[in-house]
This record gives sequence, structure tokens and C-alpha cells, in this order.
Amino acid sequence: MELEPELMLQEARENVEAAQSYRRELGQRLQGLREARRQIKESASQTRDVLKQHFNDLKGTLGKLLDERLVTLLQEVDTIEQETIKPLDDCQKLIEHGVNTAEDLVQEGEIAILGGIGEQNEKLWNFTKKASHIQLDSLPEVPLLVDVPCLSAQLDDSVLNIVKDHIFKHGTVASRPPVQIEELIEKPGGIIVRWCKVDDDFTAQDYRLQFRKCTSNHFEDVYVGSETEFIVLHIDPNVDYQFRVCARGDGRQEWSPWSVPQMGHSTLVPHEWTAGFEGYSLSSRRNIALRNDSESSGVLYSSAPTYFCGQTLTFRVETVGQPDRRDSIGVCAEKQNGYDSLQRDQAVCISTNGAVFVNGKEMTNQLPAVTSGSTVTFDIEAVTLGSTNNNEGGNFKLRDPRPCKTLGSNSRNRPARRWSSVTYIQLCALRMSGEYALHIQVFVSSIEFYLMFSNL
Repeated sequence: MELEPELMLQEARENVEAAQSYRRELGQRLQGLREARRQIKESASQTRDVLKQHFNDLKGTLGKLLDERLVTLLQEVDTIEQETIKPLDDCQKLIEHGVNTAEDLVQEGEIAILGGIGEQNEKLWNFTKKASHIQLDSLPEVPLLVDVPCLSAQLDDSVLNIVKDHIFKHGTVASRPPVQIEELIEKPGGIIVRWCKVDDDFTAQDYRLQFRKCTSNHFEDVYVGSETEFIVLHIDPNVDYQFRVCARGDGRQEWSPWSVPQMGHSTLVPHEWTAGFEGYSLSSRRNIALRNDSESSGVLYSSAPTYFCGQTLTFRVETVGQPDRRDSIGVCAEKQNGYDSLQRDQAVCISTNGAVFVNGKEMTNQLPAVTSGSTVTFDIEAVTLGSTNNNEGGNFKLRDPRPCKTLGSNSRNRPARRWSSVTYIQLCALRMSGEYALHIQVFVSSIEFYLMFSNL
């Protein structure tokens, strides 16, 4: 049965769309093949250059070491020669002086003898007297050849075999590194880098992570250790960085080949406290705030609304002072001047005694009081459940606090989402306090906070 023209046209359109999709997929695979080919070619070229440079450096170093050793041995020869020749030179001078003295005496004696005993009797007498004062029977001792040095070079030809064995075993060419970067997660002012082993036969003792800006030619070490995850801080927002990692085998000294470099960037600006607030002193990077002796009071806000839904934010308390009932730490939907506490509308905070306030209302649950080293973690998620109320009969659940920086945020592996009613949440705090974690759900229909918390 023949198909209707409309059905045939629809089927033709679908076939064209399928062919276009198929073509796109094939194009993407061709691009993948080109990238794979480029990686092989570039890595092979780089490996050749590295090998040539290394062995040229090695030859130069070995040549330099051999030259230095030769100079040392020649100096030893010179030293022995000079030290042992000097006594022979002294003895030679003494003998030559005796020879000259004897020759003069012989000449003078022969003249005296030729003169006879007549008028030359005075010369004969003088010669006899002179000869009696010279020790003609005293001869200097000359050392035997067995008693003087006979220099020679002691060279062990086996060193050539040893060097040859080491050279033949020196260096390897690996087609794949034993570790690869697995994931890059953007953070405010940082990027979490995660890596994993891809060679089951390789036992890693330590890992080494490097990074660089894509505009730089030099990688920098940023981490060496046994962990497989590290957050690289002080990342400029919207700037591309390259990351690579290598490993050191168990009991080995050399590092493995580098992983394939991965590129990543962070669109999130770092959390910073507002500078210039009279009641607080800030660190150079403005991520640590310390209450000073100023009589000024008020709320210290972040410099911008840098915290939004989908992130986990952790505050760490480095030290505590004299507590005040207004002291608190938390988040708020908007910045409002004129308040001396976060215990107000459109804010969630925890006071130094562990009380939780939502929209200025104290909840019934009491959390631990503040101590040095305490942490406060906020986890805010946007939901669309319609209208709700902020009564105290909310849901509660336990949450484990995570390792934290002084002021930063940690991912929960959820993509950041922006909402029309509540796009960002403003960070704000008085004196840092707390040792617990809060899970907050923000309803789009109203700027209210729904809390789930537990005494940790």
C-alpha cells in the first residue's frame, strides 16, 4: 500500500533530520579523531625533544665530570712529582758542588806537582794544606730506584660495563600515564581538581599536581601528597587554566609521566568581606575578618552577593572573644544597613550560644555554643513547592560538616541554578560562631527560608 504524500513528506523530513544528526555525530567523531591524532603527534614530538635534550645534557654532564676527574688525577701526579723530585734536586746540587770543588782541587794539585820541590815548594805546601781541609772521602747518599716513586695510573675498566648497564636501562617511554585528571569543579576563587589511577598495576605513593594559566609557558607545583583531590585557590575568575598530575610509585624516587593536561576555569568570584568597615580588621585577601577594639557595631557583609543556590558554604571560627547575644553568623537575601544584628527578616543566622534565627524568629532547637575551631556550613537549595510557612515544625536531618577554609564554599555536585525571584544570597556575619551544618531550601514563590538542621 502506497503511503500518503503527507506521510511520505513527513518521513522524508525525519530521514533528513536523522541524516543531519548522523552527520553531526560523525563530524564530532572526526573531530575527536583529529584531536587524538594531534595528541599523539604532539606528545611524540615533545617526547623526542625531551629525550634529545636530556641525553645531550647527560652527555655534557658526564663529559664535565670526566674532565673534572681527569684534572684531579693530573693534579695528584703533579703533586707527587714535585714532592719527590725536590730531594733529588737538592742531592744533585750537593753532588755538582762537590764535583766542581774536586775539579778545582785536581787542577791546583797538578800545577803544584809540576812545579817540583824547589821554588814551587810554597804552592805545594798550600795545596796540601787545602786538601787536608776537604773531606775527599765523604760522598752523599743517592737513593736506589726501588726507593723512589714510580708513578702509574690505576684504571678499572669494569666501570665502563657498569656505566653501560646503567645507560642501557636509563629512561623509558610510556604510551599512557598511570593517572589522569577526572574532574574539575569551579569554586568561588578556586577550582577543585580530582584525579584517579588508570593503571591497575601501578601503586601510587604520592601525587603531584601542577597548574598554569593558558597564557603561561611554565607549570607551577600546587600540591604534593597522597590525596586524590585538591582545591586550587586564588584562581582569577573567567581565566582559563591548565592542570596536570603525575604520580610516584611505591618505593620509587622518580615521578611518572604527566597526565593529559585538562583546561578549566571558574566563573565564580571569590568570597570577600567588605573592606573599610570600622569594627573589623581584614586579612590581605579579605577572606578573614577579626573583630577589633573599635566601639562601632553593625553587620559585616560580603563585598558582593557571591553565594547562590547549589553551593555549600562553610565558615570557620579561628578564635572567640567575649560573647554578645547579638553576635551571629549567617546569610541574608539582601543587604540592609542600619541593623546591629542578623536576627531580622530575610536572614538566617546562628548566635554565639547556638540559637537559630529565621526571619528574626528564634527556633526551638538549641545548637552547640561557639568554640575556637568551630565550623558553620550552609547548604541552600532552590525548590518550587509553592507557598509555605516558616513554622517551627519543619523537617530536620543530620549533616556532616566538611573540611573548610576561613570563608569559602564547597560543591555538592549539583549545577548552580539561578532563579528569577532569588538569584543570589548575600553573605553576612557578626562575630563568627557555631559548630553545626544547616540545610536551607529557598522557595521561589517567596523569599523565605526552610531549615533542616541537627546538632552535630
